[in-house]
Formats: sequence, C-alpha cells, structure tokens
Amino acid sequence: MDKTTPAEHGRPQHEVVAARLRERIDSGELPIGARIPTQKDLVSEFGVNRTVIRQALDELKRDGLLTDTGRGAPPTVAEPAHSHGAPKPAGTELAERLYEAFRAEHVTIDAFSLTTETFNNALARPHRAIADGLLTPRSIKVRVIIPSPDASLALPRLVDDPGDPRPLDRLRSIQRTWATALQMSFASFSDRYEVPDVSCEIRTVAATPLQKLYVLNGTEALTGYYHVVPGEVSYQGETLQIFDVLGFETTLFRSTAGPGSHDRQEIAFVQNSKDWFDSLWETIATPLPLG
Repeated sequence: MDKTTPAEHGRPQHEVVAARLRERIDSGELPIGARIPTQKDLVSEFGVNRTVIRQALDELKRDGLLTDTGRGAPPTVAEPAHSHGAPKPAGTELAERLYEAFRAEHVTIDAFSLTTETFNNALARPHRAIADGLLTPRSIKVRVIIPSPDASLALPRLVDDPGDPRPLDRLRSIQRTWATALQMSFASFSDRYEVPDVSCEIRTVAATPLQKLYVLNGTEALTGYYHVVPGEVSYQGETLQIFDVLGFETTLFRSTAGPGSHDRQEIAFVQNSKDWFDSLWETIATPLPLG
C-alpha cells in the first residue's frame, strides 16, 4: 500500500488507517483470530507515526473488531457478536446490530425511545463503512417515535418537586438536538455517499417511554427497560437533583425472526414488536416539528 493513502480526502490519518484495516477484516483477508501486523510494520506500510497507528487500533477495539492479547503482542481479530450471547448495554449492542443491518440491500429501522442519542452514537460505525464503500445499501428507511415536546411526562422530574418544568425543558432541548443530528446523518448518506433512496421521519406520541425498542429490517427486535435512577444534572447554570433514566447503559435483549431464532415464540415476538410500532405510527403519532 502506498504511503500517500492516509492523506486521502483530507481525513485524519488514523481514520484512514482504521478504514483500511477494517476493510481487510470485513473482507476476510484478516480472518477471526488473526493477528494484526505489528505497530512497526504498520508504521512502515502506511508511512505514519506510532501515535496514528495506536489511535487507529484503539478505534477498531472500540468498534469490537479487535481483541487485546496482552504482553505487548499485536491485537487479534475478534469473534463477531453471537446472536444469543449475553445481553449487552444499548450503546454496544445497537452499534453491532446496526452494522449488520446495513449489510442488507434495503435497510429499514424503526426506533421508539426517549431521545435518539443512543441511535445517533450507534450510527458511527455503519456511517464510516458507507463512507469507505464497505457497505452499499440501495435504500434506507428510518422511522423514529419519541415523546411529544408538549407532553407532560412522568420522567425526568425533580426529586423534591414533580411540578418543576426545568427537567422536561432540558429533555426537550436534548431531543431536538439529537433528532436534528439524526436527520442530518441520514441526509448525508444520500447527499455525500450517493445511497439512492434514503428517508428519515421522526414522529411523536404523548407518552412516557419506560422501555426502548429497535426493529431492524423487520427481522430482529432489540428491547430494553429504562431504569429510573436519581441523578444530578446542570441546566441553565443550576444543578438539579432529578429522577432520570439510563439510556445508553440500558441492557438490550435481542430477538430474531431470522435463521438464528430459537422458536416460534421468538419469531412471533419480533412480528408483534413491529406490529406494535406500526400501530402507533399509523394512528396517534404526529410529525416532530424541528423548526
């Protein structure tokens, strides 16, 4: 590989190195269990310094593609997530499953949650893969349901004053920020990376989500409960003691209607999850105003 590669498109060097190694992993050139070349070899190959190489390897580790072997040995290509292993936090599980979902020619994603923050963060790896040409979906259809901005929600709320509007005002600001970012991300798939057919629609319902749901390509459902916890947040220069929910750390449980399903009950659960989302979408859900 020539040593001008890391300068391409003006991208940070470590991102380009990570992309090239990710391509080798995804293509099978570096199979599961294979050791990555040493940092010395990678420095020579890419014409960059060790700091860049370390940053690239750290990125791949965060994406779950590499596993440390210890004692200074190069990391190895990690086993892919198994469909029925132990449940994982939402931030990890959704990122892994979204990447797999984006391998399809026609991608559909339905999401029901308090905000779209976890969804936004989980898009990072498939976004990079589409930018690098490793994933090439022909269409992407996204539907999201979050709470109505004007709804009186049960959470978040002040610990000692449920009627104080500030926790909900803060939530609405967070909702708008992440919803806008989500739509911009999907718009870039069409505008910058030439995915032919992309849509991202966000609607709202006047209800407090106590669990989150993601239905991917109509064949798998990821569900998790929001756990209510006391917490401390800053808002408009004040520190608020509130009851809030865990989102990014929520444990997601995966069910599949595909070849890896356990039984008819699991298949029925995925279909019922999709039907439940459709029932909200087609009846009481209304478009989120982002203006």
